[in-house]
Amino acid sequence: MPKRSRIWAWSWTLVVAASVLVASGVQRFPKPDFRSGYTVPQYTPPAVERTAAREWLDVGLLTGGLVLAGYFALARRSRRGLWILSVASLVWFGLVRKGCVCPVGSIQNVVLGLVSPADGIPWTVAGIFLLPLVAALVVGRVFCAGVCPLGAIQDLVIFRWRPLPLWLRQFLGMIPPTYLAFAVANVAVGAGFWICRYDPFVGLFRRSGPAGLIALGWILLLIGTVVPRPYCRFLCPYGVLLGWCSQLSRRHLTISPDQCIQCRLCEESCPFDAIRVPTPPHPDRAAARRRMVYALVLAPAWVVLGAVAGWAAADPLAAKVHPDCALAAELRTEESTGKKEQSWETRVFRASGRPLEQAEEADRDARRRLRRAWAWAGAWVGGVFAVRRIALGRRSELADYVPDRGQCLSCGRCFAYCPREYVRLGELDGIRGQP
Repeated sequence: MPKRSRIWAWSWTLVVAASVLVASGVQRFPKPDFRSGYTVPQYTPPAVERTAAREWLDVGLLTGGLVLAGYFALARRSRRGLWILSVASLVWFGLVRKGCVCPVGSIQNVVLGLVSPADGIPWTVAGIFLLPLVAALVVGRVFCAGVCPLGAIQDLVIFRWRPLPLWLRQFLGMIPPTYLAFAVANVAVGAGFWICRYDPFVGLFRRSGPAGLIALGWILLLIGTVVPRPYCRFLCPYGVLLGWCSQLSRRHLTISPDQCIQCRLCEESCPFDAIRVPTPPHPDRAAARRRMVYALVLAPAWVVLGAVAGWAAADPLAAKVHPDCALAAELRTEESTGKKEQSWETRVFRASGRPLEQAEEADRDARRRLRRAWAWAGAWVGGVFAVRRIALGRRSELADYVPDRGQCLSCGRCFAYCPREYVRLGELDGIRGQP
């Protein structure tokens, strides 16, 4: 693990450099006057080069990065190697490729291809989506450790972390599966790519974007100085899938290279609270079983409650979520106030000559589909919550300090705290635990 002073120096270098780049991307010219006969130009995507060769190059580099991350985490047990790899990934996938297409955002492309086969799923996007998940099934979340640019930019600002209370971690831990469920639901009903739209770091990578999102990125980096990787732990929807795959991984990073000697030095080494401490047998197994049975009985109620909440929230938020609902709401406002053509969307609709009834019909259809999709999303969130309650009632016994496979990011920071690691490196004589 690099020294904290070195990390802090890198952090300030990044902050200063990014500030200059963001400042250079500020719009310096007034917006055009839409009342002077100005014609709205056809939308073109951001200037991110997406030739087939470059996309396959990204897939190849992602594959190589995952192989190197697994090698550094499991074979070499090198925190330094993982750190250098993460900086290189930040430069290429973040600053050069501007964060697009990334595995986090590719969730939406995959969902769109599944619900709309005519759109299809490009092979490169499918590879970018699947490769980190396959790696997690084999060697754990090495993508988070050394290849993800979103994680790398947060890693650079970790300074003095503070452990969060368990209840707060459990509460915030429900945000990623909720975000994932409703983002997938929005893509399925044509409401847009919300994960990309509200990515807090893409604006920093592209040196442009909405001021609110850029500010959110800086706020998360500021929070990340004391609460490491807040986006990865409490927001990232792709992290949910990686965590599930990592729990089933064939191999996984270990704190000690061989045997745990119960020295307790690694207890506070993980900034992500991902180390499970030894637990003695539960003194009252009957009470533990009763809590698990209660959680099982209440599981259907949580699923139903989540479905009802999703259904009920769809209508009030429809105009803010779905473009068809937003257009109908703007047209109704214009008709009621007598002020026509308040936005370019309504101007284009009126210029097309379509009747207002067509917009109303599209609004009703979008609301129906949104209610169904959000009900399923809410039910899924309720199911995840129920499963976590059941897991809390089912307490497993541990004899050693081990990483939590679902939460561990395979960063290797714990290596430097284990005396057996220094024995492996030949820097200490043999150390054994108590018989």
